[in-house]
Amino acid sequence: MEKAGIIIGEDGRGRCFWHGGLEDYRRYHDEEWGCPVTDDFRLFEKICLEGFQSGLSWLTILRKRENFRAAFAGFDFEKVARFGEEDVARLLADAGIIRHRGKIVSTINNAARAIELRDEFGSLAKFFWGFEPGPHERPEAMDLETLRANPTTPVSVLLSKALKKRGWTFVGPTTVYAFMQAMGLVNDHLDGCFCRSEVEELRLKFRRP
Repeated sequence: MEKAGIIIGEDGRGRCFWHGGLEDYRRYHDEEWGCPVTDDFRLFEKICLEGFQSGLSWLTILRKRENFRAAFAGFDFEKVARFGEEDVARLLADAGIIRHRGKIVSTINNAARAIELRDEFGSLAKFFWGFEPGPHERPEAMDLETLRANPTTPVSVLLSKALKKRGWTFVGPTTVYAFMQAMGLVNDHLDGCFCRSEVEELRLKFRRP
């Protein structure tokens, strides 16, 4: 490591440590994590998959993501909201996903809540991006110590409470903050990671919904 939390790859680039040198995880780090997202289906997918991750590693979920997409109709929440007990039974028998009844039922519930949220705000994106923290709410430096000391933030607590108030489940502050990190509401690539400046550039050009 060149500095705490940074791994230098074979290409000479510094990256956040957490990809661990695994090719699929590194690709996710380089191409997805932290890039701003406004697509409602992707936002819904991610917050549901973060719920499935609870108690597990994100790598486990990432490697099953295509199976989850097939099982949950591409996370089209209009379709998922119509799932019934036969679908729950089908999903519980699907070895390609995490077969946890509570999380499966939660995803179906959250799909109905997503429709309500879209109808209220015009899009999920408009609602979620309304919780983007301002510059004064962000740390001056993003180092390993800061990242590890903040698995939640005041804003993720507020977003979690707002979702729970609307009937969403499996959306605790830690889960919600991981969602915010991944979907680009914050840039938590570490200082020294080449993605940090690239994501910041994307965020500067990004048109908020």
